[in-house]
Amino acid sequence: MAERKHVLGVYGPGSNHWVGDGFPVRNLFPSNGLSRQVDPFLMLDYAGPSYFPPSMEPKGVGEHPHRGFETVTIAYQGAVDHRDSGGNSGTIFPGDVQWMTAASGVVHEEKHEREFAKKGGTFEMVQLWVNLPKAQKMSSPRYQGITNEQIPVVDLGGGSKARIIAGELDGVKGPAKTFTAVNVFDVRLAAGSRVELNLPDGHNSSLVLLKGDVLLNGAEKLEGEAQMAVLGPEGGAVLLEAAADSVLLVLTGEPIGEPVASYGPFVMNTKAEIMQAMADYQAGKMGHLV
Repeated sequence: MAERKHVLGVYGPGSNHWVGDGFPVRNLFPSNGLSRQVDPFLMLDYAGPSYFPPSMEPKGVGEHPHRGFETVTIAYQGAVDHRDSGGNSGTIFPGDVQWMTAASGVVHEEKHEREFAKKGGTFEMVQLWVNLPKAQKMSSPRYQGITNEQIPVVDLGGGSKARIIAGELDGVKGPAKTFTAVNVFDVRLAAGSRVELNLPDGHNSSLVLLKGDVLLNGAEKLEGEAQMAVLGPEGGAVLLEAAADSVLLVLTGEPIGEPVASYGPFVMNTKAEIMQAMADYQAGKMGHLV
């Protein structure tokens, strides 16, 4: 049996705010002051679950830029339309994932899908930002639209399962192409189940509880909504015992360990690179939506 990772801390949302007029989010990092402990991940917003009444005009976020990292949107309820300056567009429905590599620069918008907006309903999604190493920050942008059907499932026993979005669990590989070694698992635990989840030794690891009641390593409790446990890099497993049906997002990654300079939608290594990103965007070098 692998040595279990130690729980370094349990955190609730560090901030609550709106992104545009379509995404009421609870931020779990970096608002909690976590950076080194979650490297290579930069940000996690949990949007919803929130009810939106019918609207003829889709809500969301209009045209805005990104450079130096990747955005990952995971849909649980509701639907989002995306389009960007690279000519990519698509809709993500429940179970789908959008993995956008901004790299050297992308302009995009994210709005509630038109039919969802017209009918109204409950909206629930996670947006995760994944850092890029210095060597890839100015590479070409890339877009991956991953459907629910493309995401393999690992049976964890006792009615529990894990969808492998990125990385690998028990020999099953996820479809997302990544620049660094990361794992992103959508885990559903059935009440009463007991799961020993294998995680890479040396990876920074976090367990984000969207809802439920889970005991970690027989000692630390994650309960309610929007709670996160940060685990130490040493060790190769974590024990999960569910007292109620629970939904977890499991994140692990090999730390990049490079300097981080950030300003709004730009994440680079130096302040000078941030200034250059702002100038490039203002000069139209990241493109525009048409």
